[in-house]
Amino acid sequence: MKLISLTATLAATLLLAACGGNQDSAPATGETAPAAEAPAQAAPAEAPAAAAAEAAPAVAAADEAGKKVYGATCALCHASGLAGAPMPSDKDAWAARVAQGKDTLYKHAIEGYTGEAGVMPAKGGNPSLSDEDVKAAVDYMLNQS
Repeated sequence: MKLISLTATLAATLLLAACGGNQDSAPATGETAPAAEAPAQAAPAEAPAAAAAEAAPAVAAADEAGKKVYGATCALCHASGLAGAPMPSDKDAWAARVAQGKDTLYKHAIEGYTGEAGVMPAKGGNPSLSDEDVKAAVDYMLNQS
């Protein structure tokens, strides 16, 4: 039974490597409006609100980039749970992974990982993705769970 499971996992990994390499991995290039300049003498109470307002477009752009990479590469497995991939909406499946820390999640997603729960091919089987693209996709999935 273990041989069948291992064979199925290997087949899924090879499929991902073959399919993932053909995906268009151009990063999203959303243009954002220039941030409004804060008044030179902003009151201390206004500073955190101004900083949050300036950070919001950057966060939204990163989330959009992650969503694009997820849809083009990651969803093949993560939308269905293929090869043990945790689905973005499955909080229980992500809990143990999140407990390891984001740096570990990024490392496994970028370099690949084989564990008891399944297989994560390096960069989702798409070697043309940048590390930043992969991190954005991981962040997108974490935000969904």
